[in-house]
Amino acid sequence: MDNASYKNAIHRFVMDGEPVSCELYGCGHINHTFLLTTDTGRRYILQMVNGSVFQDPDGLMENVVAITRHIASKCSDPRCSLRLNPTVDGKLYTRGDKGNMWRLYDYVENSICLQAPETPEDFYQSAIAFGTFQQQLADFPAETLHETIPNFHNTPDRYRKFREALAADKCSRAKDVQPEIDFVLAREEEAGALQRMRESGELPTRVTHNDTKLNNVMLDADTRKALCVIDLDTVMPGLAAYDFGDSIRFGAATAAEDEQDLSKMEMSLEAYETFTRGFLTACPGLTDLEKKTLPLGAKLMTLECGVRFLTDYLEGDVYFAIHRPGHNLDRARTQFKLVADMEKKWDDMAAITERLSRGE
Repeated sequence: MDNASYKNAIHRFVMDGEPVSCELYGCGHINHTFLLTTDTGRRYILQMVNGSVFQDPDGLMENVVAITRHIASKCSDPRCSLRLNPTVDGKLYTRGDKGNMWRLYDYVENSICLQAPETPEDFYQSAIAFGTFQQQLADFPAETLHETIPNFHNTPDRYRKFREALAADKCSRAKDVQPEIDFVLAREEEAGALQRMRESGELPTRVTHNDTKLNNVMLDADTRKALCVIDLDTVMPGLAAYDFGDSIRFGAATAAEDEQDLSKMEMSLEAYETFTRGFLTACPGLTDLEKKTLPLGAKLMTLECGVRFLTDYLEGDVYFAIHRPGHNLDRARTQFKLVADMEKKWDDMAAITERLSRGE
């Protein structure tokens, strides 16, 4: 990005003081984020939202404004919710070039953001954060939210795209990944279970974050307790099992998402129990069926992610950035290994969930 883009954006916002520094911040791969400091010492987060990924910036920002205001109305600590700053013409975001959009948040002071848990308590606090997010928004009309990425967790639709990629096989890669293809197809019927329960109304539609990694949680720097959830661009209508499941997929795995030595990849039952305990503690309003489907959420979000990686591999690596040949295939294989390990531990996962659902 050229310097003129963010320098021009800076002066469109109302802030306390005059800007004295603006530096790249964080590890995001989609949006560009900057830490902005003024001569009064105030700090802000300036962010450019990628218009090529999020093609309805107006709808996205309507979601963010509504969600942050709703959460802020429920807590006294200003750090419990992201807070937007207005532009000079009274709006909460401004358009840039190439369909991009700029916004300015207050910096969450005296906070830390971890890329990986340093202790089990860190993972527990991420569960508290995302469970609290669910609970705070339980009375928010989820159906009013825009789908910023349509069909994001519609697993049958992910399978449809996989089958199309498999049929086209434009890179002639299918012949080399038949075990992975067989693994995906063998689970196709079960893969649609959550979507069917959502469509039937058996499971209530809720506000879901849809990117529930630890690095989207701000912790108090002194107490290490959860403060708030950040990165709200994928907030959409969904199921509680989506957010729970993606947290387990990412946080309870014993190896990196692109680990090539599959013997290292398992699902930690200890981490599963830690997160489940925190999530249910912070979100007591889930229905009995929602609680029962939490393990299924973990399995299906992991399977869905693997299907997406394998689809991209078959299509020639056009969506996910790769850093070596076969990178997306490595990612798919780790997800499938994780699914297989969950299947081995299924009875234990269900028992843990049932016990914690009873408050034991």
